[in-house]
Amino acid sequence: MDLDAVPAEPVVYPGAGGWSPAAGVALAVGNFDGVHLGHAEIVRRLRRIAARLGVPAAVLTFDPHPATIVRPDAAPTPLTTPGRRAELLLGLGLDAVLVQPVDRRFVALEAETFYQELLLGRLRARALVEGADFRFGRGRRGDVGLLATLGAADGVVVEVVPPVAAGDAAVSSSRVRELVAAGEVGAANRLLTAPFRASGTVVHGAHRGAALGFPTANLDAIATLLPAAGVYAARAVLPDGRVRAAAVHIGPNASFGETALSVEAHLIDFADDLYGSRLDVDFLARLRDTRRFVAIDGLVAQMRSDVEAAARIAAPPATGPAPRSDHAT
Repeated sequence: MDLDAVPAEPVVYPGAGGWSPAAGVALAVGNFDGVHLGHAEIVRRLRRIAARLGVPAAVLTFDPHPATIVRPDAAPTPLTTPGRRAELLLGLGLDAVLVQPVDRRFVALEAETFYQELLLGRLRARALVEGADFRFGRGRRGDVGLLATLGAADGVVVEVVPPVAAGDAAVSSSRVRELVAAGEVGAANRLLTAPFRASGTVVHGAHRGAALGFPTANLDAIATLLPAAGVYAARAVLPDGRVRAAAVHIGPNASFGETALSVEAHLIDFADDLYGSRLDVDFLARLRDTRRFVAIDGLVAQMRSDVEAAARIAAPPATGPAPRSDHAT
């Protein structure tokens, strides 16, 4: 096998039962961005085939999205980081999630090389489960028809999963992305396996919220798509796994003459110092548009109303700490 044809080994996020693919693997390949209901159906079918063959079930995903290499101007803003994607996929019962580093050499692989050197050679795939729109190899030339032909010659089981519909359209990452970008996080969440999440580092802001009685955690370095400007009910996951209801403002602070976009989360019934920490925010519902308040009293009254609404919607579930999965092997 020409290992130089494949740029780098995948990063492995093992499941709770460990990862031992010596006997081969049942594999699904794709971006899996957002981890939506269609992805969940692929994983369900993958696990069934893996159990029948007596091999582990794994997903191979990519970082970054191949489109960022071949058409950077049109590449989609990601819905999930690789670590969050792995966390969600492992939560569906996989034995491992493999994150393949993507560069120009990788996207230049011909479809047959992608199959022979990576899927069959390096990963020892014994079964492949894909959505009907799966494409692979240089120029996206490979499709499920070619995959089935290649697999048949090597005794590799290939199963194609039809699209999962919700309403009058198929569930897809593009559809979720459009809903989130429009601020329709509730509708987006109905297509996802977990509420839409944005994560960032807590940094110092202008400290106006604290002065008004509503201190906020200002988030920076957010790597994923943000919902449209507005005020949202959300749940914030603290670094130690505790969950707090939150009211989140996205957009410029127009009442103070600012034009730069900011993300500020007021964590309800919480007053500890989070500066420098990562904060995960799960968006649940859009409360209102952003607006400019002429009088501070009007702003404070609206903030109080927003917090009350967020508390009702986002009261944390009566369970243990939310899972976090930031480490790979």
